[in-house]
Amino acid sequence: MLEESLRQSLREIARRSREGYLREGKVPTFHVTEPELQQHRAAFVTLTKQGPLRRCIGYTDPTLPLCQTVASCAVCAAFSDPRFPPLRKEELSQIRMEISILTPLKKIEDASEIQVGRDGLLIKKGFPRGLLLPQVATECGWDQETFLRQTCCKACLPADTWKEGTEIYTFSAEIFHE
Repeated sequence: MLEESLRQSLREIARRSREGYLREGKVPTFHVTEPELQQHRAAFVTLTKQGPLRRCIGYTDPTLPLCQTVASCAVCAAFSDPRFPPLRKEELSQIRMEISILTPLKKIEDASEIQVGRDGLLIKKGFPRGLLLPQVATECGWDQETFLRQTCCKACLPADTWKEGTEIYTFSAEIFHE
């Protein structure tokens, strides 16, 4: 669990990255000295506009230091999510940002291991993959089977694909808001 001061640093990094890219077309440089923010971690940034999802992008592989992961996710969420039009400057005041810091993925063999409210899911079958963050099932009021079915749908797979021939991974997340 990150201390509040580190959470605040990540909020500032995400906000400045998004706004800097919008204004200047590039991510500002950050000088981060906190060891926790230099650890390689996976993360997602979710943007909502007056409630509904506006954009969301993240990384499941911890390939960059957390501070860089969050900066990249903030920019990509704002401008590269192919499901939505890019964020516009006039929307910034209406956008709420949520940062999710992920634990490493854990492959499971039995869907009964999934705990709604604690776990996020990644389902893959060959190339298709779908991921839903832990908070999605809770916010939508889903039970375990609905969560599995919806994650399959996110992967553009038939809803019952999770029952056979798929890889299922769980993870948890530390979630905080702007």
